[in-house]
Amino acid sequence: MDTTTPASPPAHPWVHPELAGVLAGLPARPENPYADIAAVRAGFAALMAPRMAAPDPRVTVRRTSFRGPDGNTVDVQVLRPAGARGVLPGVLYLHGGGFAYGELAGPSPMARDACAAAGAVVVNVHYRLAPEHRYPAGVEDCYAALEWMAATAGDLGLDAARIAVAGASAGGCLSAALCLMARDRQGPPIVFQGLLIPCLDDRGRTASMLRITDPRYTNGAGMRHTWDTYLGPDRGPDVPAYAAPARATDLGGLPPAYVLTCGLDPLRDEGLDYARRLVEADVPVELRDVPGAWHLFEAYAPGSEPARRTTAHWLGALRTALEAAPDPVQPGGPSAAVRVSAGPGGGGR
Repeated sequence: MDTTTPASPPAHPWVHPELAGVLAGLPARPENPYADIAAVRAGFAALMAPRMAAPDPRVTVRRTSFRGPDGNTVDVQVLRPAGARGVLPGVLYLHGGGFAYGELAGPSPMARDACAAAGAVVVNVHYRLAPEHRYPAGVEDCYAALEWMAATAGDLGLDAARIAVAGASAGGCLSAALCLMARDRQGPPIVFQGLLIPCLDDRGRTASMLRITDPRYTNGAGMRHTWDTYLGPDRGPDVPAYAAPARATDLGGLPPAYVLTCGLDPLRDEGLDYARRLVEADVPVELRDVPGAWHLFEAYAPGSEPARRTTAHWLGALRTALEAAPDPVQPGGPSAAVRVSAGPGGGGR
């Protein structure tokens, strides 16, 4: 009989040496970051202000809108590489922010980076936010944006057969949900899903969700409040997969995926598990983990070597996917491949 006592999680999880000083200077966050939604939205805008101050000469931006699924108006920003001609691939970029914040006066740095690095037309969507608009308002806005993007591809100068979706955190959840919706509704084809530190599972039962408690960055308690904000605190047990993609029982027939996780992120394990389940469903997956980094660490240490390498890695995967632009994977197709790489400090490539 095995009498080994399970190892307790370390009291002080390993932090990447280059990020330790940044982490030491971060103040504790409230347990419920959404208690004052106006304050959290203002705080995010202030955090991003240094990266939004100057125009980005790499891209051109125009603003437009379309009629949403409930008769609402959905605003979008359309980014195009400066000086680019001809028909380009497209990226539907879905911002993060706990389904409740994250919109900026201009397109986010991640949307601009995707446009410039992938040589793509990027549609940056201002979907409806919780708690004013809970599920399914936001994800239905995003799906409507996908349909609008495909229907107006000629006017946008993009190839409707080469559209990727990508997003971080809540945007990763929405991106995964869109792939499920497009498959089930036989909607516009998606050639790639970029799931960056995605929140996928409202149940909060993973080891990382229970282990990550540091109040200086996103932790398990904060994520529980995120789901309460998006789905409502009085939701029942039958949460649909379009709200929390980890609940999907069938991941077959989905587009190739890139999954990014971080070692100090409560969402790490659900991202790893979703990547594993995609592979088991014969979906090609590239997985990258950044040890010793927390959720959205790049926003706090954008000039650090881990942030630069992480950003370059996912952008490279996006560009490669759009250049290859394989036909959407069909059920019963060739077996999936998985490529795993450790992030900065982990000896990966």
